[in-house]
Amino acid sequence: EVQLVESGGGLVEPGGSLRLSCAASGFTFSNADMVWVRQAPGKGLEWVSGINGGGDSTYYAASAKGRFTISRDNTKNMLYLQMNSLKNEDTAVYYCARGTCYSTFCVPWSQRGQGTQVTVSS
Repeated sequence: EVQLVESGGGLVEPGGSLRLSCAASGFTFSNADMVWVRQAPGKGLEWVSGINGGGDSTYYAASAKGRFTISRDNTKNMLYLQMNSLKNEDTAVYYCARGTCYSTFCVPWSQRGQGTQVTVSS
């Protein structure tokens, strides 16, 4: 059974940082492209970032580029998202998911974890 468990969200002031984590199980993690997606209040799902199975290719939406860094530890089946210079508009529930990554973007698969809330506010 595929399981994805996100953690690390919280309340942070604008300009602050958070590191999200995702623990994955139930599939061969090192073979899987992984993505982070988010859903802001009243909005649809937005792809944020992706990484290939080996961790040597990363992908970012324009909103995340230069501020967020995706990484993974295949020895621990863990996915991470380091978020710096956070803005109010980054407020959302963040989910990890498997995905398929192409040259410049990734498409998330449907199954996600329960999500972790990120609130950016002063």
